[in-house]
Amino acid sequence: MSLVASLPAGAQSPADTLSGVADGEVPFVTLRNLTGSDDPGQIYGDERNGLTAGRCEVRNLDFRGLAPLADAAPTFIREEFLRVEAVTRMEPDAVLEGLRETAGGQAPAIYVHGYYIGFEKGCRRAALLQQNAGLAGRFLWFSWPSDGALASYVQDEADLYWSVPDLADTIIDLERRFGSGAVDVVGHSLGARGVVLALYEVANRHPDIRLDQVALLAPDMDFAIFQRILPRILPIVRNVTVYVTTGDRPLALSAQLHGYPRLGEAGNDVSALEGVEVVDLSDLPSESPTGHLYHIYSEEVGGDLSQLLNEGLGAEARRNLIRFGPNAWRLQQGTGDGTD
Repeated sequence: MSLVASLPAGAQSPADTLSGVADGEVPFVTLRNLTGSDDPGQIYGDERNGLTAGRCEVRNLDFRGLAPLADAAPTFIREEFLRVEAVTRMEPDAVLEGLRETAGGQAPAIYVHGYYIGFEKGCRRAALLQQNAGLAGRFLWFSWPSDGALASYVQDEADLYWSVPDLADTIIDLERRFGSGAVDVVGHSLGARGVVLALYEVANRHPDIRLDQVALLAPDMDFAIFQRILPRILPIVRNVTVYVTTGDRPLALSAQLHGYPRLGEAGNDVSALEGVEVVDLSDLPSESPTGHLYHIYSEEVGGDLSQLLNEGLGAEARRNLIRFGPNAWRLQQGTGDGTD
């Protein structure tokens, strides 16, 4: 049992004072190859493979007397205080059925990571998102074979496209297991592009399927391509929410590389995205130098995701959102007491 599972609600482990993240486990399915390494963080590599699954155990590093120094570190540095301590390999069926026991009657939220994410970094960031959005127990990480290398963007794109059929299969499997209109799908950056393409495939193969919330975080996708695909996927989902912001440096670079605006950049004509709720985060302070990782570092974004994914609330009903367009809201900083 993980430490976080053994603590009473609201309690913190001693390690929480270091990174702000409780120890815990992240269930996953992956298309990565096994490396044969004895290092848990390196057990999976960046080559393509058939679907396997398991749980990765994330723990805080033991800083003991250095806790005050760790507490003073910027939020985005605290990821480095985490380590993958153990990986338990399991059959995919066992992992998916395990979610039935831990999800408290809810269906899972499947999360797809972005570019430049090796297995170790992906597990750490999945744990951060799981905690920030309050998704522990109903969280499933889909890990496609990103190289985890800054210079491998084009190869990562190819590996993402290669992974789309398996992502679609996993979404279909979850819907069949947990029921119509119950499963949430979340994608970050390049992974959000994979989510959209997988949902397009799901809609074509099984137009009878119904999913709940789809959340696209800093989506690295051509805005106009998304607009063209959107009508095909809207019939199979309850709601699509797109998170955008200004100052997202990776998306700005991607727009230069591709020659077209990215869906996750603020400033697009989002009123053209009929049936989509757009949340603009530009009023929030940046939680990282890139402006791209707000989903794991911003408490405001985590709170909004929790209301969306755990409570099923639309933008009109969620706290701290101010409407500024027919389908667009700005997320504001709250008071921290849950009332604003």
